[in-house]
This record gives sequence, C-alpha cells and structure tokens, in this order.
Amino acid sequence: MSATILRNGRVIDPANKRDEVADLLIVDGKIAEKSEVSGQKSEIEEIDVEGLIVAPGLIDMHVHLREPGFSHKETIESGARAAAAGGFTTVICMPNTSPAADNPSTIAWIKDRAAEAACVHVLPTGAISKNLAGEELSPIGSLAQAGIVAITDDGHCVQNHEVMRRAVEYARMVGLPVLDHCQDYNLVGNGVVHEGYWSTLLGLPGWPAAGEEAIIMRNILLAELCDHHIHCQHVTTAGSVRLLREARSRGVKVSGEVCPHHIALTDEAIQNFDTNHKMNPPLRSQADVDALLEGIADGTLSILCSDHAPHANFEKEVEFDAAPFGIIGLETELGLFFDLLVHKHRKIDIVRLIEMYTVEPARLLRINAGTLSIGAPADVTLIDPDLEWTVRIDKFESASHNSPFDGWKLRGRAVRTIVGGKTVWRL
Repeated sequence: MSATILRNGRVIDPANKRDEVADLLIVDGKIAEKSEVSGQKSEIEEIDVEGLIVAPGLIDMHVHLREPGFSHKETIESGARAAAAGGFTTVICMPNTSPAADNPSTIAWIKDRAAEAACVHVLPTGAISKNLAGEELSPIGSLAQAGIVAITDDGHCVQNHEVMRRAVEYARMVGLPVLDHCQDYNLVGNGVVHEGYWSTLLGLPGWPAAGEEAIIMRNILLAELCDHHIHCQHVTTAGSVRLLREARSRGVKVSGEVCPHHIALTDEAIQNFDTNHKMNPPLRSQADVDALLEGIADGTLSILCSDHAPHANFEKEVEFDAAPFGIIGLETELGLFFDLLVHKHRKIDIVRLIEMYTVEPARLLRINAGTLSIGAPADVTLIDPDLEWTVRIDKFESASHNSPFDGWKLRGRAVRTIVGGKTVWRL
C-alpha cells in the first residue's frame, strides 16, 4: 500500500461544495478516507501544506501538443511537462496535427504516445472534418470509439453550415460535445490584428469583431436546431459575450471559454510589431476586455484555458504578417488568471476560479476528473494563491518560448502537481 496525507491545507473541491482547512488522504493513487489507514501511521508519507490550496487536478481543455508532425514546436512529452509545471493534471489536445487527428489510427498513436511519454493525462479531440478542410465529415462514430472526448476543427472553422449541422447531429448521437473555433473567413479575410485604431495606424490587415460573432450566432442557431451543446472556443469580443449571455438565458446549450492573453492585453500591445502578440483570435480593444471580465463574473463565460500554441523561434522571428498565430500558455495561465481575476480586478473568488478549471470542463467533456471525491483518481494541484513570482521563459518546460509575458510579475502559482498520487512536478 502507498499512502500520502496532505495536512492542514485549504481543501477546495467545488464538485462537492467543499471549502475547508483539512487533511487529504491518498491511498494507492485514489482519494481515500482516513479509516482506510487507521493504525498504519508509520507507513504514511505526510506533507505539510499549510497555507496552500489543495485543489482537484486542473484541466486545460484547449492545448496544442503538436504531435504528430510538428515536434520542432512541441512534443507530447514536453507539452505534458509544461502542463505539470502550470498545475495541470489533464490536458485536452487539439486535432490540427500532421496527419490530422481525423481518423482512429492517429487517435491511437496519440494515446499510445501519451501513455508512454506524458506525465499528465492527455485526452485527444477528433477533427470535425477530414484534414480540417471543412468539406467532408470525419468518421465521427469511429473517432468516438477510438476514445476522443470532443470534436473540433480548432485552428480552422467549418464554413459550410450544412456540414456543421450534420457534425452536431452526429456528435449528439455519440454523446460528444462540439468545440468550435469561431472565425468567418469571408469577414476576416487576411486580417492579422483586431480591426480598429491600431490596425489602421500600423497599416496591418484588420480582423473585425463580426468575424467571430457571425459564427457564434450560427452556433447558437445550430445548438437550438439540433438540441446539442456547442462550446465556443477562445471568445474575445463584447458582441460574442452578449450573444452567449442572451442564448444561455434562454436555455440554449452553448458555452464559451476565455484565454488569459485576451484579458491581460489589448491590441495596443501590437504597436511594437512583436510577433508574440500575434494570436488567433487577435488581441482586442479595452472595451472587449472589459466585456470578457464581466462575462467571467456573471458566468456567461464558464471555462478558463490557455490555447497553448507553441512555435519555434525561427518561425516567430519574421515579419508580423508572415509569422504564425499563437503563443504558449500552460506555464503562465494560472498565474495570470489568479493575478487578474482574483487579485487585481476581483471578478471571481478562488473557489470559482478552481471551478472553472475543474467542474466546468469535466462536466462539458463528461470525463472523470476535476473532483476530490472519495475513490476518485488522486489528481491534485497545490496552489500558493499569494506567491509572487516573475515569468522567466528561459526556465520553461515547453519546447518553445513564444510568450509575451516574459518578465511579468504575477501573484499566485501552482507549487506541486500530483497525478495518480505521484508528484510529477514541484516548485
């Protein structure tokens, strides 16, 4: 028998409405009751976690691990280490790999590679359409049997509404949520930054807010038509928040997520042409940031995530127009959200922040995670909510370093990550 007890921590388990200073016992990789080890004190490893939050293992449901096909950017192994360093015990990986995760064989490869090399749980999504081209549906039933947790064409967006409708219908039949990257290609065109003052001043192609909002409206209509859940990824605009708020108030099965860079930065940051400020969707205006914060506060936006998108230095160190979209985020997101949402803006409390990283994604994806219930897998994140630290990209576990937050001082950080009862990372 292997047993560990975490003593004197603030145990926050939103799934069980628990928030108390208490001990947490782990036996053979599961959350256990103290009665299971009564009389065996000498065999129990004791860890004093006074002053720390003891939370269910955090879930990041929007991560690009780049394997297969792009191992020069990231690997499943390095991405999993980055996740552990950020406090995450489960990550949901996107299907825009090479080959795309649009077939059972690629899903099997990802799962096998994760079992071999990853220190955290890696759960794959499957592509909505073959090769993410938006034209012909992937074999959604076969992908479900292969073990995906959702379907998405993330990095791309299905433009054909009929194809998307059929995808949602198939997803409903097999019990999978649909995750959608909301981007209307006709409206966005060759846009690379938010359409507004700074795009005009800098002469960069603009990306209008309507390019996101049009697809979110489409998804609301399809969610109603098909009576199935559609989750809108990386929401960025005030209009998108309004649309989702109104739809959810009517009981429509839609939800939205927020990435830290979209509340930490505005499009003003692009004026130095630093390609680490180029992401998809782009940084928006202060009014959009304010709307996102209110959407988080009132529950319209229910999930926090990173959209971790690694790129090699040589890919980012080019002209702004030519650089790929995306930044890494696994190792900074928790600190950014703690700093901004809990400490600075005080939009949510610590319990709600943890809920948005555990209960909400676990419920959406229908996975056995995000809880400290007796018998649950002992995936635990220990957090120091007041730890002040400085972001150092040269110390990252990720294989890439494309972050705009190098040198930022943040408050709040994971200090130990436990997966299946074993510590896989500690500060």
